[in-house]
Amino acid sequence: MFRAAIRHFSTKPKPKMKPIELKTPPEQTQTITRAIFDIVKEHGPLTIAETWEKVQEVGLRRLTSKRHMKIVLRWMRERQKLKLICNHVGPHKQFLYTTWFTKPNFKLQAKPVNKQPSLPKP
Repeated sequence: MFRAAIRHFSTKPKPKMKPIELKTPPEQTQTITRAIFDIVKEHGPLTIAETWEKVQEVGLRRLTSKRHMKIVLRWMRERQKLKLICNHVGPHKQFLYTTWFTKPNFKLQAKPVNKQPSLPKP
């Protein structure tokens, strides 16, 4: 018990993350956030991969990469424009972005797990 107390007090707390500052001009930021918000609002709760596919379909040229989109999504979460919800079904987790005003009536869209067929015993 004494060791557990020492171990607990010897660990450092997680450092606070500073707020994200986007390097794009405010006009471009507004255009990007409006497009992403409209996509998430129209197509319901989306994963990051699904959001990236929809952004590419729209043809938003101001987003340079998927990484840039993820930074913008995190910035939008900080500003409470979007929220991140977690969908648990068994051992699977799925993180979905949604607007604050949509009801989370979604089903798990996880990929099925491929099981190896058992070999017959000789």
